[in-house]
Amino acid sequence: MKERRTARKAESLAGQLLLAHPALRDPNFKRTVILLSAHSGDGSMGVVLNRPLDKQLGEVNAGFAFGPLAGVPVYAGGPVEPGQLVIVSWQWLEADHAFQLHFGLEPDKALELVGSPGVTLRAFLGYAGWSKGQLENELKHDTWLVSAVEGEMLGQSDGVALWRQILGSIDPELKLMADEPDDPSVN
Repeated sequence: MKERRTARKAESLAGQLLLAHPALRDPNFKRTVILLSAHSGDGSMGVVLNRPLDKQLGEVNAGFAFGPLAGVPVYAGGPVEPGQLVIVSWQWLEADHAFQLHFGLEPDKALELVGSPGVTLRAFLGYAGWSKGQLENELKHDTWLVSAVEGEMLGQSDGVALWRQILGSIDPELKLMADEPDDPSVN
């Protein structure tokens, strides 16, 4: 098996990315990039970063319609509790060479972050979740590839392009697989 550059093995993968392997066909996770917010012996959770709903927070929740958070983009966060709203922010701290993540922000805290330099603020409907040991089993079977967040990599692309871009940085061979059409017969 080919060795791939992935994130360092750590007890917790919280704050790192999961990239769906190009062979993963589950429609819930095909070609997804997931930002893990929690990972422990009890289970894991995160949000799908690359499924924009082409809506803004003010459109999906009337409580935000006329405030400073109205323009925050909304994404499909995952298949678990798809009606639950989760507000997330992150930023790359260049001086510390570190990724800072705030998951499940209260609206008051999100208001403090609106317009802050370098801060990305997004809203998600639903999330991705794994029960105890489930993610570890999927990782053993190469369902997911793990990547640390580096620099501004999350702000460069969106949708499937984000998945392809990060996948290519992990392994150019996987990028070739990712560029294959879903149905080669229509190529």
